Amino acid sequence: MKKNRIVISGVEPDSVAMDAGIEPGDFLLSVNGQKVIDIFDYRFLTTESKLLIEIEKADGDLWEIDIEKDEYEDLGIEFEDPLISEARSCTNNCVFCFIDQLPKNMRHTVYFKDDDSRLSFLSGNYVTLTNMKKAELDRIIRYKMTPVNVSVHTTNPQLRTEMLRNRFAGDVLEKIETLTRGGITVNTQIVLCKGLNDGEELDRTIRELSELHPGIASISVVPVGLTKWREGLYHLEPFDQKDANVVLEQVGGWQQKLLKELGTRLVYVADELYIKAGAKLPQYDDYEDFPQIENGVGLMTSLVYEFHEYMKKHLKQLDAFCSSCSGMRTVSIATGTCAYDYIKELAQILEKRYNNLRIETYPIKNDFFGENVTVTGLLTGGDIFYQLKDKELGSELLLSDSMLRSGEDLFLDDYTVGSLSNKLNKRVTIVKNSGEDFIKKILGL
Repeated sequence: MKKNRIVISGVEPDSVAMDAGIEPGDFLLSVNGQKVIDIFDYRFLTTESKLLIEIEKADGDLWEIDIEKDEYEDLGIEFEDPLISEARSCTNNCVFCFIDQLPKNMRHTVYFKDDDSRLSFLSGNYVTLTNMKKAELDRIIRYKMTPVNVSVHTTNPQLRTEMLRNRFAGDVLEKIETLTRGGITVNTQIVLCKGLNDGEELDRTIRELSELHPGIASISVVPVGLTKWREGLYHLEPFDQKDANVVLEQVGGWQQKLLKELGTRLVYVADELYIKAGAKLPQYDDYEDFPQIENGVGLMTSLVYEFHEYMKKHLKQLDAFCSSCSGMRTVSIATGTCAYDYIKELAQILEKRYNNLRIETYPIKNDFFGENVTVTGLLTGGDIFYQLKDKELGSELLLSDSMLRSGEDLFLDDYTVGSLSNKLNKRVTIVKNSGEDFIKKILGL
């Protein structure tokens, strides 16, 4: 924003906005005579086929632009602030909050606790709904901002109030019902805390959420993340192998029941709990349409499946490419301890097939957050550097893009891909979480 004007930071090539003469650096003043408060307003107001857009150019000229387009066609405008207005911060004080467990002296943006329904719609963030009144729920329904991802944790009003430490937290089920009755699809998350919302409380939460299907499209069960920086915080214990197996058996029973009654498993468990339990990951089809893959639910099953499918479909081309390569190609992969065995197994399949390929796979222990944090997405550049600086890394080091801040090359500890590459004196290549990209980056395609 500048003087309450909305800064346009980018215009997509060949878009409606570009054809209309809108440029980066312009200011959006109004749409059809109405001021735009936030991204909800913008999305809603620009769905119409005929628009009058008021723009202030960088030199101060005022333009009124008549636009005709297809209904719901995007204008192709990007804003300096994706929300147009500032993100809404969290008003809870959750006993399990991961941000409260961060060490000091990290970049200030890491400590911001968002709880903004607009980010849920735009970026898939999870919100608690505790800071939302009926008027705002109605606004979401009116603007058809679906889906919304909600951190439920428990449907027991008293327990939720205690876990979120917010006296307004107990009405989550009523708020979700308001959204689903209004045609909004809701994905829900349960951050499972040992001795708090597990056991009978987990049964209650799954039962009460499943009663709102199909409005409730999915339920994920994710184990609480506990770092070594919990001094002075609410006492929580990590799930051990026995605990994880209990949860898997419990949720598995619900999956069978719901599949029979509703035609969907509806509730899914994070990969981390299967690996903690030493249990086999579910099959690809068991995740149905992978509704919460970005939440670490089915991520590894998807990667393994895509790997084998790509190998089947493109084996001749891959063989031809590798046979044409001269010399030995040696690369390395760094991954979290949770995913290590699976990544190592996929790497070995490629090694065995191609004699001119060597892959070193390294599990990185999370010294930054502590040994209880094992997922790849929470590894830091510093831990990778200190654990690999004396290792054989080959021609390049491959890292999952889940380690980086979305859309950037920044690790949680402010290392960048470039700074890590310079310190290791090795090329660092970022790999998307797909079987195809995994294969291509390893082979150097």
